[in-house]
Amino acid sequence: MINPAELELREETVIQVRRVAKVTSRGKRFRFSALVVVGDGKGHVGIGQGKAGEVLAAINKAKENAKQNLFRIPLVNGTIPHKIIGHFGASKVMLKPASPGTGVIAGAAVRSVMEQAGITNILTKRMGANNSLNVVKATVQALQSLQDVVTVASRRGISIKEVFG
Repeated sequence: MINPAELELREETVIQVRRVAKVTSRGKRFRFSALVVVGDGKGHVGIGQGKAGEVLAAINKAKENAKQNLFRIPLVNGTIPHKIIGHFGASKVMLKPASPGTGVIAGAAVRSVMEQAGITNILTKRMGANNSLNVVKATVQALQSLQDVVTVASRRGISIKEVFG
């Protein structure tokens, strides 16, 4: 588990704030739901959700939740080591490494996760449903499934040079 106090986290990015309602016999009770991503720009990122009666309180809850859900991403020269597809619900997100100078080619939800993680060159494609929450969770699932070059080489019993061909 990663301790958020040890990292120099950037300012959080609010991906989505929704007004949600509970319908009772007396009418509707409104609350706010927030989706937030935090990261240090050096390969650590986390997402969190929060719900409260006020927007600011919901964002703060989501930020604290995101700090508890931090994980590490294996980065290679500002991009990911290999192509991968993440699934969550009806959403799919394809992440593909890009050469230096490409930039972050992504939609709003995926872009905020990539920028917080410190990924500077990547190609992405969202397929299926465009629900922001499911798209972000599919992105996180893909990033968590990435394999480091060193672990792949040691598992196969070959050198790091041989992994790249």
